[in-house]
This record gives sequence, C-alpha cells and structure tokens, in this order.
Amino acid sequence: MTKRRRLSALGVRIGVYPPGEHDAITDVPGVKVGHVTLISGEGALDKGKGPVRSGVTCVLPTDDVFTDRLIGGSFVLNGAGEVAGLTQVSEWGLLETPILLTNTLSVGKVSDAAVKWLTRKHPGIGSEEDVIIPVVGECDDSFLNDAVGRHIRSKHVYEAIESAKGGAVVEGSVGAGTGMITCDFKAGIGTASRLVPADHGSFTIGVLVLSNFGVMPSLRIDGVPIGALLEREYDKDKRRVNNYGSIIAVLATDAPLTSSQIGRVCKRAALGIGRVGSYAAHGSGEIILGFSTANRVPRVGSALTHQVTALYDRATGPLYEAVIEATEEAIINSLCMADDMTGQGGNFAPGLPLDRVAELLARYRPTT
Repeated sequence: MTKRRRLSALGVRIGVYPPGEHDAITDVPGVKVGHVTLISGEGALDKGKGPVRSGVTCVLPTDDVFTDRLIGGSFVLNGAGEVAGLTQVSEWGLLETPILLTNTLSVGKVSDAAVKWLTRKHPGIGSEEDVIIPVVGECDDSFLNDAVGRHIRSKHVYEAIESAKGGAVVEGSVGAGTGMITCDFKAGIGTASRLVPADHGSFTIGVLVLSNFGVMPSLRIDGVPIGALLEREYDKDKRRVNNYGSIIAVLATDAPLTSSQIGRVCKRAALGIGRVGSYAAHGSGEIILGFSTANRVPRVGSALTHQVTALYDRATGPLYEAVIEATEEAIINSLCMADDMTGQGGNFAPGLPLDRVAELLARYRPTT
C-alpha cells in the first residue's frame, strides 16, 4: 500500500493563512476528538452480520459542554442528510452536547447512547434540568458497510466520547469515516486549521469533516482538476452508481462570535466544499455546524442576564477566508489519509494515488 500522507506533505498549502500546530480542529484550545473504528468480515453482504466498515467520531467542544454551554450556529447548503439536534442549536444559538458523527442508519442508536452517557454524567437531566437532544450527524456508508446491520453499540459511543483528546487527529478511514468515499476515492475523516494573524485578532479556526460526496471528474485540489486528469486511469464500471453522497463539516473557533456570525462562517465553509468539487446534488447533504469556545453560557445562574463578548461584523472577513481554506484542506486530507478499502459484496474504493497526484500538482500548479 502507498504510504499515506497529508496534503502538506505533498508540498501543497491551501490559501494564505498559516495552519495551527497540528493543522487540526484541536488547535482550537479545549477541543478534543475521539474515534471508534469497526472493521470486520469480508465477502458477500449478509445483512445484520457484515461485512462491517463503520464507526463513531466524537468532537468534544469542552470537557463539560452541558454545564457551560457554547454559542453555536449552522448552515445547510442542501438538506438531503441529517444532523439530529441541529434544530435546537439553530433556534437557541447554543451547543450543549458533544457532537457525534456516524453512518445514516445508526443516528438513532448513537443518539440513544449519547443520552445514556449524558444522563449518567448529569443525573439531574429530565428532572432538575431540561432534557437534552444530542447532536448526531451522518453520512451513508452502505457501499462498503452492512449499514442495515447497524453495528454501532452504546459502548462504541461511550468510548468515542471518553477517548477524545487534543493534539494530532487520526484521519482517513477511521471512526465515522471508515466506510466513506469522496469523488469515487476512499475518504472519511479529515481536518485542518488556520491562524488569523494578530492584526485581525489572533484567532484560530479549525474544521473537521466527515467527507462522503462527489464524483471523480469533479475533484479539484488547489484549483487543479485532479479528478478529470485521473478519470481515464480508472474503470467507470467499478465506481459507486447513482450515489453522490454527502458531507458533514464541524467548525470550531476561539473567535468571540454570536450565533448568527457563526452561521455566516458556516456558510463560507460551503464555499470550501465547492472548491473541492461539490455541486450540492439533489440527493446530497452538505450540512455545516459550528461553535465558538470564546464564551460560556452557564446552564445555571442567579441573574437574569449574562454578558458575552462578540466580534464586530466588520472584523469577520478574515475568518471567512480562513474557514474556506481549512474546509478545502480538511476534505483533501480525508482523501490523502485513506487507503484502498474493499467492503461488503466486494465493493472497492481506491485510495487517492498520492504519488500520481503529487506529479500532476507539480505539473499544473503555478510555480513561485
């Protein structure tokens, strides 16, 4: 197998803003990521038994987001997908649970497990405190996975939450991304970050994607039509048929933003998705959820008011540019870090051929 490496290791840096230390969503202080990956079985699909190519990914915004809620927002470019709990985040402008990602048919099971985990940690939920609606996003992994078998168990959700950590994030065919495909190549989880310089506030913005969209001819990397250049080298008959797919993007920032401002930043992340090659097909879902760690909104308080700090709208421009760059790179990292995978029924998703991609990028990108 080809040694997998991130886009930056191919000598490509998207955009103008520098990355954070790990070039990951975890560069935003306090944000952690955890995965549980399920891979078992080979051969023909036996519904309920396998093969299994799936998992769970958790983005933990803070150690206790239930008690100290964060300001959140969202944007839906095309809604043929689901993030359970997103309606309340959009209505209240608050995030109060971990963000969990999985496959489409496991959303209910993951939400149920998240309720169990949260109510054990906070026994007052549903009595002294409000009930909660966990935030759970999905993409369809049924080309490679026995999706109908719904192999995610509560223990997998607990482990994804409790194993979440800062630092470098494992990418590619991991966690919720295990069975995902992008532009006919194996993909999954990807992440990237950007640092907005001091004269614009010294802020960090990070993006994590569950990437599962598109068709090969549309794939672009830093403006180069990589998919169109590679298409002739791959057999069309072995690709997914009539399955354009979806993407969930999670963005985090330490910039002090209101809910509406976060929604506007999320909207610009959709431009990053478009840069890679999405046209938001009829049957696809492009859903972006964001939060800011700059303010805490306590669940319990004696006063009738709570003060938060917010950036002036006129100062949000650099964040828009930074999130587009980070989203584009996160998607490409999901491709770069995912190797070949054979799944249910012998369905095959090739890994992006990195040496060939590096050759094409060197040939077609302008030199400085």
